[in-house]
Amino acid sequence: MTDTPGTESAPRRTLRLSCEFFPPRDEGGLKSLDAVAGKLQSLQPDFYSCTYGAGGTTRDGTRETIARLLAQGYAAAPHLSIGNDSKETVFALLDQYRQLGVRRIVALRGDAPSGMGAPRIQNNAEKLVGWIRDHSGTHFHLEVAAYPEIHPDAGGPDQDLEYFRRKVAAGADSAITQYFYSPYAYYDFIERCSRAGIDIPIVPGIMPITNFEGIVRFSRKCGADIPRWMFKRLEALADDEAGLRDFGIDTLTRMCAELIEAGAPGLHFYTLNRWGATRAICNRLGLLTPDS
Repeated sequence: MTDTPGTESAPRRTLRLSCEFFPPRDEGGLKSLDAVAGKLQSLQPDFYSCTYGAGGTTRDGTRETIARLLAQGYAAAPHLSIGNDSKETVFALLDQYRQLGVRRIVALRGDAPSGMGAPRIQNNAEKLVGWIRDHSGTHFHLEVAAYPEIHPDAGGPDQDLEYFRRKVAAGADSAITQYFYSPYAYYDFIERCSRAGIDIPIVPGIMPITNFEGIVRFSRKCGADIPRWMFKRLEALADDEAGLRDFGIDTLTRMCAELIEAGAPGLHFYTLNRWGATRAICNRLGLLTPDS
C-alpha cells in the first residue's frame, strides 16, 4: 500500500467519527466486541452505534450491547426501527434507554421480518421521529438514514428526497447515509438537499471492503452501486485476501480524503464488528491519536 497524498493533516477536532456494530449472539461475541471497541478507541469516536434487527428481532441484544458499551465508558447510540411496533412498545424502550443514559438514537423505518414484504410495514421513520419527540422531547439527538443512491423502495430521486425532508421536518438532528463507493453520489445528494432547504449535517457512511462476495451481496440488497471498474478489480482479487484488503483500504482512503476535503461533516464506519480496515483507513487519514 502507498500513502494517499495530502491526507495527513485531516482536521480531527472538527470531524465527527462514529462506528457501527451489530449485537453479538453470545458471550464470546460480546467479549470479541469489547476488544474491537477498545481497538477503535484510538479514533476517539464520538459514539458507537448498534443495529436493530428486522421487526425488533434483536431488541434485547441491541439494548444489552448498548448497556455494555455505556458501562465501559463509551458513548453509545442504539438503532431503533419502528417496523410494526406499537407506540407503547416504542415508548417503553425509549424509557429504558433514557434510564441507561443514552443521549443519541438512530431512528429508522426498519425492514420487515422474514416472510413479510416491505409493503406490510405500516409505519415509517418520519412517524418514529415524531413519536420520539412527542414522548422524549429533545432528550435524544436523533439520527436518520439518507440514501444518496436512492432507497430501493422509493419511486425515484424526488420521492426519496421528499421522504428525507419529512424525517428532518419531524425533528431529526442529523443523518447517516447508506454506504456508497462514488463520492459524486454524495455530492449530488448534498446539493439536492441544499436546494430543498435541508441543512442538517449529513454524514457519509463508509463500508470497508474485506470480502468480495459479501460486499456484492450487501450492495445488491441495499441498492448501493459498485462502479464497474471497482467491481472488476475486486473480482480479480476475490481469492487474494490480502490484496483485496489493501485495494479496499487504498480506495476508501482516497474517497474519504475527498469527502473530507469537500466538507463532509464526519465519517460513519460500518465495521461489521471488525476493527482492522476501519483503523487502517483512519490511520492513513491521520485520524488516530498520537499515542495509539
